Amino acid sequence: MTFTRRDFLATSAASLAFAAFLDAARANGPINEARAALQAGGPASVPRPLTRGPLALPPGFRQTVLSRTGEAMDDGLLVPGKHDGMAAFAVDGNANATTSSSKVLLVRNHEIDPAMGVALGPFGPKLERLSQIKPEAIYDAGAKGVPCLAGTTTLLVDLATMRVEHQHLSLVGTSVNCAGGRTPWGSWITCEECTYRPDGKIFAKEHGYCFEVPAKADGGLVTPVPLTALGRFKHEAVAVDPTGSIVYLTEDVGDGSLYRLLMKTPGRLTDGGRLQALVAVERPSLDSRNWPDLDAKGVAKGPPIIRVRQGDRFAVRWVDIDEVEAPKDDLRHRTFAKGAMRFARCEGIWHTGDAIYIAATTGGPNALGQLWRYVPSPHEGSDAESTAPASIELFVESHDASTLKNCDNLCASPWGELFVCEDGTGRDGIVRVKPNGEIHRFALNVTNDSELAGVCFSPDGSTLFVNVQDPGMTVAIQGPWER
Repeated sequence: MTFTRRDFLATSAASLAFAAFLDAARANGPINEARAALQAGGPASVPRPLTRGPLALPPGFRQTVLSRTGEAMDDGLLVPGKHDGMAAFAVDGNANATTSSSKVLLVRNHEIDPAMGVALGPFGPKLERLSQIKPEAIYDAGAKGVPCLAGTTTLLVDLATMRVEHQHLSLVGTSVNCAGGRTPWGSWITCEECTYRPDGKIFAKEHGYCFEVPAKADGGLVTPVPLTALGRFKHEAVAVDPTGSIVYLTEDVGDGSLYRLLMKTPGRLTDGGRLQALVAVERPSLDSRNWPDLDAKGVAKGPPIIRVRQGDRFAVRWVDIDEVEAPKDDLRHRTFAKGAMRFARCEGIWHTGDAIYIAATTGGPNALGQLWRYVPSPHEGSDAESTAPASIELFVESHDASTLKNCDNLCASPWGELFVCEDGTGRDGIVRVKPNGEIHRFALNVTNDSELAGVCFSPDGSTLFVNVQDPGMTVAIQGPWER
């Protein structure tokens, strides 16, 4: 996830304290560092020994690295870098199925920006493998023959043997594919976190769209069709309601909105629909970030202004948006003028069936992150919504980096906990958030300072998958989840 200093206020006292804490722990090696950091994380935390792999995990858990950047795939291409958002599916493609089969499909994003060069892409450091695919399979082949290299890969994993049986490139030619979301009909919506336009130098097409990738083990490259009804902005993630008729979308900018699409035809994104933005009924244009006012250079003009406190809940409504492809990249400004809530870098989003959880990565007075909980109306998406409006609540706001630091991708476990990836400065990890908001540290990246991303469970709940973005690897975690 793209992270700019402008989106932060200033380095918080908590962040500095946690950084110093980790520096001291590093002097005693990575295992002690992992133990120290995990001990700081929650009321039930205990020293966690390092198991073989990139992550420090609780006792009894084991990890397997499934796939790494640069490995040869079954289609003759290479595993791209910058692993990011991801979803797990039963082999029949049903994301919501519970199955006893040991075979699982993963569809995985790659957040590659053209500025990173071609080495992280699937075609080799000199694009020597580019000729293996048809030009029409590439969304943006580039203004001068160098294609955009982000997109998705699909993996077939046997959980019994922890082997990748097949992996292939499933979407290419897009840019900065950050996160996305699974659909009830068995596909992955991948999102571009950029708004690049044709420039005659790098880009030949517009960017800032979502694309759909069916979860198929032998599907090959999908035809890249931008889902224009989902808007053009710096997308991060999506969540689709269980009926398959409403898509909720997050925007990864420091002053973004929260969106939803009322689909014209359930299960058919290409048919379009009505794009809308979230408004707090009694507090139009509510700035939920709890930041101080900033001057023109992004410097705080005073202390934070606490407009929302943890536990505050607001009745909400949705306002229609026009000109959703936003050639001026001004969608969020127009929605705010219409009364939409303003959020601090909304990233991960997950629909549990009765609620939707959203991560605002730099929300809060210390810019350490917020978790929001949206409870849909019993008449969600219909004209009767106003009789029993939906609500949104500030579920968790972090004031201590040792507890939660810049929440990002997230998922819900089959038993109701949230598993939340961190994307901040220093070592990042995964935290478990209980339904009552209690937070416990679960894992820590002890390999490097890379963010973790793409957290998701296998359909049977036995395995948690997560990506280490750099150098790019997908990890499977199994263990005594009932504890």
